[in-house]
Amino acid sequence: MPAPDDVLAALRDFVARVDALDPGAPPQGEVVIGLRGAESRLALSAPVARALVEALRAYHDPRDRGRCDHCGGGRLDDNFLCGDCGRPSGLFGQLISERAARHTEQAEVPAGGRHARDDRR
Repeated sequence: MPAPDDVLAALRDFVARVDALDPGAPPQGEVVIGLRGAESRLALSAPVARALVEALRAYHDPRDRGRCDHCGGGRLDDNFLCGDCGRPSGLFGQLISERAARHTEQAEVPAGGRHARDDRR
């Protein structure tokens, strides 16, 4: 997790970058954020508020794999199995599930590998 100072610095930098594009925009309000005793008060102009809303709405967490086709839950794992109903979701989930159902264990490979010579003759 980022340190509180990193979060506050990132927000201050974001506000400064957007404010620099429209320095005459009047303040519309402010945001006060406090993290572990460190607090920052940031003035928000309309362009900064709009940019912040757009940035937050556009963010996509790489762990978010969408919603389950069956129950609508939002907890799909790396194999597209739903953590809520346990069923595979979507085309990829179905393919993985079918492939796993057809999988059979391979015979154990002898020491020395599959193509090792048998010198016992």
